[in-house]
Amino acid sequence: MFGTEEQKRKSIRRLTIWVVLASIMMVLRYLSDNPAQDNRVSIAPSCSPNMSELGNELAHSQFPESLFASNECTPTRNIMFMKTHKTASSTFLNILFRFGEKHKLKFAFPDSRNDFSYPSPFLCSRVKDYTPGECFNIVCNHMRFDPQEVARLLPENSVYITILRDPAAMFESSFHYYNKAIPLTWGITGDDKLSEFLHNPWTYYSPGAYNSFYLRNLLMFDFGFDNNLEPEDSDVARGIQRLSDRFRLVLIAEHFEESLVLLKKTLCWTMEDLVFFQLNTRRSSSVSRLTPQLRAKALAWNGADWRLYRHFNATFWARLEAYGEKRMEQEVQKLRDMNAKLRAICIDGGEAVEAAKIKDSGLSPWQPAGESSILGYNMREDVDPKYRALCRKMLTPEIQYLSDLGVNLWLTRLWGWIKDLIL
Repeated sequence: MFGTEEQKRKSIRRLTIWVVLASIMMVLRYLSDNPAQDNRVSIAPSCSPNMSELGNELAHSQFPESLFASNECTPTRNIMFMKTHKTASSTFLNILFRFGEKHKLKFAFPDSRNDFSYPSPFLCSRVKDYTPGECFNIVCNHMRFDPQEVARLLPENSVYITILRDPAAMFESSFHYYNKAIPLTWGITGDDKLSEFLHNPWTYYSPGAYNSFYLRNLLMFDFGFDNNLEPEDSDVARGIQRLSDRFRLVLIAEHFEESLVLLKKTLCWTMEDLVFFQLNTRRSSSVSRLTPQLRAKALAWNGADWRLYRHFNATFWARLEAYGEKRMEQEVQKLRDMNAKLRAICIDGGEAVEAAKIKDSGLSPWQPAGESSILGYNMREDVDPKYRALCRKMLTPEIQYLSDLGVNLWLTRLWGWIKDLIL
């Protein structure tokens, strides 16, 4: 009997904590989700053409010695990266941050937080220090995509890119990362909440409930579409076509290195622009292994995302075939060799470590509520001085890098402090 009463008290305590957390989250969202004015109507369709040359001055390589011959083409510097959730987008964001710094480009950053008031639709007025008609070179933070609003920030020659991930793996990742911020999942019992949810999704899911978008067709939601559409709905097909018309290149997370090689060709970048360390990876023990049956259920539940992914995965493989198998293998190997060299130069122990083992808080990644499942790195203390700055940048997580670039993240940091204090 005592055990039963004790369990009841623990359940009530947990529920109370999460109700308080949800209330705090809604207040913080309200504080940052009310721009002084809605600039949808008053802004011209695009920014001033004479600003499109921003950042085109020559930049010096971050590498002590350039290992690659200079390109004859001109690198693309006006870029919109649609950062999707749980798709290796943080790793690519680090590449983009470094490229922007190297070429002294102008970023359109959010104000007070690390996203553009997500999950609300994007508005230009949420850009830090925005002035109507002003042009930027790079837009890359999390947002709920609105192509008309984004176009007002960038020159007309800007290249739109994004990244997708297999929806079953993405759902597994987002479910575990966000479940404590989704009240709909709090009532799921048992050790395997993911399996329970997928076997009975409509028992726990309600369209329009707080943060419910994390639980179904998150890719569709990120791109600004209705995430509750069934895959055969004609609006899904029309949405995919609009994205095909808008985005020059869609990276595939499962083939990240090949995606970067295609990006190198598309944007006329160099191999040294593409070096990376994997960021925001989870410890293997926190990853649920999806059986074939659970994978099928996850894909059926996220059917619109699955249709979206299959379309762009097909176009990706068509690009790979056109690029040439042998040529791609050679380029991927070059990239791997570069990464391996830098891993040996930069990373203490040569691999990612648990959050508790990270010595420098400046290299500690953001953790999901109530967990420390995201791995990070320690930088070698004896790094050659000529590589130190590059190593530091490649190892720096998104939140700290944004701060280094001058973004005021007081709301993000306040939420992080509250999250760590209560849990």
